Amino acid sequence: MARDTRSIVKLSRREGYALHPKAHKALAKRTSMPGQAPNYRARSKASQYSLQLREKQKVKRLYGLLEKQFSNLMAEASRTKGQSGAALLQYLEARLDNAVYRAGFAPSRRAARQLVTHGHFMLNGRRVDIPSIRLRIGDEITLREHSKNSEYFKKLDDTSPAPSTVPGWITVDRKKVAVKVTNLPLRDDAEPEINEQLIVEYYSR
Repeated sequence: MARDTRSIVKLSRREGYALHPKAHKALAKRTSMPGQAPNYRARSKASQYSLQLREKQKVKRLYGLLEKQFSNLMAEASRTKGQSGAALLQYLEARLDNAVYRAGFAPSRRAARQLVTHGHFMLNGRRVDIPSIRLRIGDEITLREHSKNSEYFKKLDDTSPAPSTVPGWITVDRKKVAVKVTNLPLRDDAEPEINEQLIVEYYSR
């Protein structure tokens, strides 16, 4: 399965946004882009196209998608009724790997993706290994019986402490390592720093 294996810290510096929890310290130390002098100053204001491109890249990398996957998702969102930007974020939030991350069973989306691809979880009683599966209301994610013996899940509170808040569209049973989808994700469930309108504009050119 194709995936972006580049350093998430370097990608975070490129976007000026922490795409991974461990990138926060790196951004606090160095705010410049990779290959750029720390005291570099842009000579001109970023164009509208540049703003649109960077926002698209930021969100694509935040959720761990490749360009083709992201553009296909945007195309689907543009065909829905209502705001296509909000629909895009709903599709991204409803991914299986994102739900595992939001539930607090992985310290990052990259880690959640790896857990899913290794087949640790079951969806509605069936083993799955596709991170991009889009969840629906009523879906239940459970840990495979075999995976309960894994050191990772035995020490879950150390490897991935429970999040301070869990989004309202899922309920989590941390003891059983289980998630139930009770609603569809709302716009407020995604990161507030995302400007989805810029992404819509980018693909509307």
